[in-house]
Amino acid sequence: MRLKTTGIALLAILICAAATSQAQENLPVRNCTWCHGSAAQGFSTAPRIAGQQPRYIVEQLLAFKDHIRDNPASKQYMWGATARVGPELASGFAAYFAALPAEPADDGNSALVEAGKVLYEQGVADANVAACIVCHGPNAQGFEAIPRLGGLSYGYLKSRLAQWSEGFHAAAFPMPQVATSLSPEEADALASYLSFLR
Repeated sequence: MRLKTTGIALLAILICAAATSQAQENLPVRNCTWCHGSAAQGFSTAPRIAGQQPRYIVEQLLAFKDHIRDNPASKQYMWGATARVGPELASGFAAYFAALPAEPADDGNSALVEAGKVLYEQGVADANVAACIVCHGPNAQGFEAIPRLGGLSYGYLKSRLAQWSEGFHAAAFPMPQVATSLSPEEADALASYLSFLR
């Protein structure tokens, strides 16, 4: 009896594993990897999505679809790419990409890393900017809908801060206020520090 129960349990596990594998094969992942890279490690303009927080991925895909993320690159590339993405497909993408290992970009200015670390951990009191660590965590790993920033490319991080300060994606509170409060030198230091985080 025990052998039969064990066999049934093993069969159930194999069926579930096969279904998960099949579900991932059915995802149009290639549509994402054309721009984000075959291992989803990203480039300076298209961010790394490997290892990103799954809930964040879902929310951003739907924000692109609903045209909430409204910066020029989002309009040009992501609005069309997500036009047919619903919650179920978004969740499939999120599970797939979140499970991939994330590699740091390592492309910031290493001379600014210490200054960036201070900004990340302490904020800017004079500008009323809270420490990034409060929301994004000690290793910038993020949590649920708060994105993982650690290891993202310097260029991408700088462009996102610039977009918020220009008024794009205003719904992403509190980031527009944070971005407009940072000096260009502070943004450089912060993006450099984050690009090296593992």
